[in-house]
Amino acid sequence: MEPSAVLSLLQQVRGGKVTTEEALERLKSLPFAALASATLDTHRALRTGAPEVVFGEGKAIPQLLDIAATLLAEGGNLLVTRVDGEKGSALARAFPAGVHDLLSRTFRIGELSRDTRRGKIVVVTAGTSDAPVAAETFVTARFLGNAVDRIDDVGVAGLHRIAACRETLDAAAVIIVIAGMEGALASVVAGLVSRPVIAVPTSVGYGASFGGLAALLAMLSSCAAGVGVVNIDNGFGAAVLASSINRA
Repeated sequence: MEPSAVLSLLQQVRGGKVTTEEALERLKSLPFAALASATLDTHRALRTGAPEVVFGEGKAIPQLLDIAATLLAEGGNLLVTRVDGEKGSALARAFPAGVHDLLSRTFRIGELSRDTRRGKIVVVTAGTSDAPVAAETFVTARFLGNAVDRIDDVGVAGLHRIAACRETLDAAAVIIVIAGMEGALASVVAGLVSRPVIAVPTSVGYGASFGGLAALLAMLSSCAAGVGVVNIDNGFGAAVLASSINRA
């Protein structure tokens, strides 16, 4: 249950529109809901400002449907990440109000309020091959109530491209830089701006890239100070961190 929903419920109790017994009934699933295959953290939005998000990879379709229905009953918003076409289609059939995005491998319903957000998150990609991770980042950041801009295909092979985007970068509250190969773009961007920069290494590259390990190590060793780094291909984690920074 989201903080706004709990606050509204308490105000209704104070105003006499809802009895204490009815309020107790609505709140009885806090702090978690125990299902056959999962224990859902229905209290997370109250603690952290963001509801539990479902990692779809490795879960069977019946499990996903059960989890999704429970979370929707609690808060009305839902985000499932890492869902393939079959799982996404099953979720879309069960919940027609949702949106299944093949590129980002997400399924979502609704988004959080933007009232507590300070500014925009800007997602920057080094190349077109980074698009799936960027799409997951974008969808997650939007779901969490942020305004989000994209700057695509501005990697270090042509530095004039990122230099031409200074106005958008300077207007950002937080910048997420997504790059594979040698992962140098994060250092370049961090050296240009006074904004927090979150680096996302991707598994894009030839053999010596070691599935994104080369980019990860380069980002961790950034010459530009203050770059935060998440795990390989973890667009979701970058978006959650950026959203926390962007919260007023």
